[in-house]
Amino acid sequence: MPSRWFPAVLARIRELAAQRKVHFTLKALRELAELGMGLDEEDARDVLASLAASEFAERLRSKRTGEWMYVFKPKVGGVPVYLKVILRTDCVVISFHEEKEQSHEDD
Repeated sequence: MPSRWFPAVLARIRELAAQRKVHFTLKALRELAELGMGLDEEDARDVLASLAASEFAERLRSKRTGEWMYVFKPKVGGVPVYLKVILRTDCVVISFHEEKEQSHEDD
């Protein structure tokens, strides 16, 4: 289980998703479309709103901005996905694609 900061982060992600305060990078939108599951931004927000602590994978520092990026690996329609977000005044989805080996480059 992650450190004491984790419950607040997870609660904030869920809260922002419920308030529809989620934005997607162009890369994340492309990846969402490429999943081939017919998912849209609203579906992705629903995934964020229902993230479980057990789906958390890691926290990474962005080399580009210095911000923390939070990685989750939930299953969506039975398919494991890689989901990376940054918290600002809103939740920014950086990656949303089928789970595969990651290089941890800033997306």
